[in-house]
Amino acid sequence: MALSDDAVEVRAQGWRRLAALHGFIETSLEKELQASHQISVVEFTVLDALSRQQDGWHLRMQQVARAAALSSSATTRLVNRLEQRGLVGRILCADDRRGIYTELTPAGRAVLLAARPTHDRLLEELLHQAEEIPELTSLARLLTTCDQERPEATTS
Repeated sequence: MALSDDAVEVRAQGWRRLAALHGFIETSLEKELQASHQISVVEFTVLDALSRQQDGWHLRMQQVARAAALSSSATTRLVNRLEQRGLVGRILCADDRRGIYTELTPAGRAVLLAARPTHDRLLEELLHQAEEIPELTSLARLLTTCDQERPEATTS
């Protein structure tokens, strides 16, 4: 079943809005995280993904790649840089000698904990700013509404 031209255009407009909102947010986050914490947005994303693993669980490199929306080679380079800085470590998989797990180090956790308030504050500010940009209003409101509806986002 083919989509009508109108449906294709609506989908394309939605994609362009999503890309514009992403660019608007990522540019500001990148500047602030670099200036205040000497990490990039993608480094923050990887540290954050690794921090969400339960004790005893680690992420394989392909899972890190998905979390960071990077290719395998870009992920390897990123993890190499983070490892050289002492923020992540690698563990060989006991079940599959070809498998490599990545885990957050105490230094990585400290950097993440320091950067998270900056990231979260700025993300909230930027989403509210985006609500004032006509072509981004509906998408920004959707994201802020979704956040408010999460049970853990509310306080008792």
